[in-house]
Amino acid sequence: MSDHISPPGSGAVVHPEQTPKSRPVRVLVADDDADIRRAVLEILSDAGYAADAAEDGALAWNTLKRNAYDMLITDNQMPKVSGVELLGKLRAARMKLPVIMITSLVPEHVFAKQPWLMPDATVLKPFGTAELLGKMGILLGAKDKSRIELQMLAHA
Repeated sequence: MSDHISPPGSGAVVHPEQTPKSRPVRVLVADDDADIRRAVLEILSDAGYAADAAEDGALAWNTLKRNAYDMLITDNQMPKVSGVELLGKLRAARMKLPVIMITSLVPEHVFAKQPWLMPDATVLKPFGTAELLGKMGILLGAKDKSRIELQMLAHA
């Protein structure tokens, strides 16, 4: 696995409940901390998700423009483009992609002034596998609902 971007679909595990024609959910993980990035990729792979990684927000944005993903998991404080800036780019491009922000410090002051930059869910560092996968399940299971309903579910 590269520190830049892992090959699309790498690490995917097909669970018995998936039919041969179904594809695993694709997730992009953006975090400048290599240990956290690897840990999240391992959690996702073990759970049957196809996950790719980006070491900063700029690389994540370029990857999102070139590839289709079902979800973004991002840190906030990253070099080049922060998680909040990445969310701004997603919203401006009207990409309808659920976003989980994994962070040690939630930028509440930014969200208070610019609520459209809020992620769909937030996971505080340090976090557990169950918490991350639980929030992912809520967001992915409810992806046909309105954005307001998603935020209510994710922050409950």
